[in-house]
Amino acid sequence: MIQASLNGPFSKDDHPAVPVTSAELAADARACAAAGARGFHVHPRSASGAETLEHTVLDQVVRAVKAAQPHPVGVGSGAWIAGDVLRRFEFVSQWTQPDFASVNLAEEGAVALIRRLTERGIAVEAGVWTVGDAEFLVANDLSPSLLRVLIEPVELDLTVALEIVAEIHGVLDRGRVEVPRLQHGDGEATWVLLEDAARRGVDTRIGFEDTFHLPDGRVAESNAELVRAAVAIVGEP
Repeated sequence: MIQASLNGPFSKDDHPAVPVTSAELAADARACAAAGARGFHVHPRSASGAETLEHTVLDQVVRAVKAAQPHPVGVGSGAWIAGDVLRRFEFVSQWTQPDFASVNLAEEGAVALIRRLTERGIAVEAGVWTVGDAEFLVANDLSPSLLRVLIEPVELDLTVALEIVAEIHGVLDRGRVEVPRLQHGDGEATWVLLEDAARRGVDTRIGFEDTFHLPDGRVAESNAELVRAAVAIVGEP
């Protein structure tokens, strides 16, 4: 499965094709689904253009993206978006539309947030950035509550990226974590970790949140072009 991460924290100042509004995200998701994406990760924006977890905005954006194509739509829950952990918890407690949400295990309040999302009927992707995060997941027996584990080391250079993800997989294997895994990278590690995910036979992710560049270094014109490049590596869905 290829998940498309359509915008992340970026704006049109970073790339003119970054989708920001609900209409843009819906249209982009439709194009990416046609290109081979089978899941979506979006970062809704307020009227000012700032990332938000506020339920009326987030639910409206997710509803629009779900209406545009047939595949699941999820959101991030990064604590930096809400400003503090308690405010984030209050926002999440009012969500109704996401099919799933990612929760970064490195952030304060992650376990409580996983429980609240589960109570809301929203599936959870656990974001594992480090070997320590993987050990935390195993030690707290979180896997029964999860849709999948996101193996997503951030801002790694190529000399250590494959080594780190191999260590993370090893911790999860020894801990008998059997839920699906989705592996992706960002920046210069994006395509290396996507190719490694393909070799491992696990799900992966691509989109402007992770990179603006195609495997050959050219700037992609769209998220759909990135998805097509990923399909060429992973195979047809």
